[in-house]
Amino acid sequence: MTQQWSAPTADGPVDATVPVPGSKSITNRALVLAALADRASALHAPLRSRDTNLMVAALRSLGVDVVDGPDGSWLVTPHELRGPAQVDCGLAGTVMRFLPPAAALAVGDITFDGDPHARTRPMTTILAALRALGADVAGDALPFSLHGKGGVPGGEVTIDASASSQFVSGLLLSGARYESGVTVRHGAGASGGKPVPSLPHIEMTVAMLREAGVVVDDSAPDEWRVEPGPIRGRDWYVEPDLSNATPFLAAAAVTGGRVTIPGWPASTTQPGGAARDLFERMGCEVELTDAGLVLRGPDRLTGIDVDLRDESELTPTVAALAALADGPTHIRGVAHIRGHETDRLAALVTEINRLGGDATETEDGLVVEPRPLHGGVWQAYADHRMATAGAIIGLVVGGVSVDDIGSTTKTIPDFPGMWAAMLSLPGAR
Repeated sequence: MTQQWSAPTADGPVDATVPVPGSKSITNRALVLAALADRASALHAPLRSRDTNLMVAALRSLGVDVVDGPDGSWLVTPHELRGPAQVDCGLAGTVMRFLPPAAALAVGDITFDGDPHARTRPMTTILAALRALGADVAGDALPFSLHGKGGVPGGEVTIDASASSQFVSGLLLSGARYESGVTVRHGAGASGGKPVPSLPHIEMTVAMLREAGVVVDDSAPDEWRVEPGPIRGRDWYVEPDLSNATPFLAAAAVTGGRVTIPGWPASTTQPGGAARDLFERMGCEVELTDAGLVLRGPDRLTGIDVDLRDESELTPTVAALAALADGPTHIRGVAHIRGHETDRLAALVTEINRLGGDATETEDGLVVEPRPLHGGVWQAYADHRMATAGAIIGLVVGGVSVDDIGSTTKTIPDFPGMWAAMLSLPGAR
């Protein structure tokens, strides 16, 4: 069910400290690794949202023991994976692309399906790769089925990963449990030479595999080798989700205020870490302190020319800022986000222009020319990042409502509550 929400408007500069829940990307990678490990693992401060709850439910359906631990942790005890099972992927790319390579190690039949739009998301690449590695898969998109034989031969496979880095990460996460391990190559031929987007997400996968004792060779460009062997159970400590922090930082940016995000890491593999530089380029002051990352907004935002290929999930936030800046913004390198939760490029153009803005879609991105905006209904397209982009604009443009704020539960359990808590501080209503 959709939930229309009137975006609150700030009366003045926002001044708030906003604790942000854990990273979805880290949480779902850690859950898969824990399910395939040689002993029990604990996830500390995991994200509990729709996407991660779907991953937990899927693992439980395959026989993995996931229980609530103290202080909101998850305790994961691996068992032999088994079917029959039915996996609901929702709209979660990390479930539909990370779990099939693991489910191929099960014994029995497993079916995968998800939300209506999930059936349009690119899946052929990873399902074809699994077949090439020896898995028994029927179908090329959701819904599809997999007949687990208790193991996968593995080996070498060349794929076109230009549509999503998740194709690579999904194969690498389970590759150590394949008989011959796995070598994944990105073949540029089928993609017309297009590179793999969001490489920091693959770097995150590689780093977490190594933390679990897996041997990974990523020394050659566009090639990743995972050696066969055990995956160690361990304690995982989940960082705050830095991409989900950006709408709250944007609140300071567009109102000339100040927002602090506690727990921001000094170094990270999260693509959201690039937000620091992006905000600075748009005129904000950004400082990492003992209290967290502190952002102070400028009198006027500056438009920028930026390639977001590696940080494409930040595109909706940057586009919302661009619509409120004092000069044009050109976003490049993000053609692949047409295959995300929705076609984000088309959606951003439609919604910015619906409110009186001037956004144009290009071959690989957007051009946003600032124009005076007015109120109206901002459609989220069941996409959490589209919904938060509408909330950002609503801070300084009266009369904006988001048609489906409930879509934010995908990665933020209570976005409206967090937004309201931020605005209950002095200077906002």
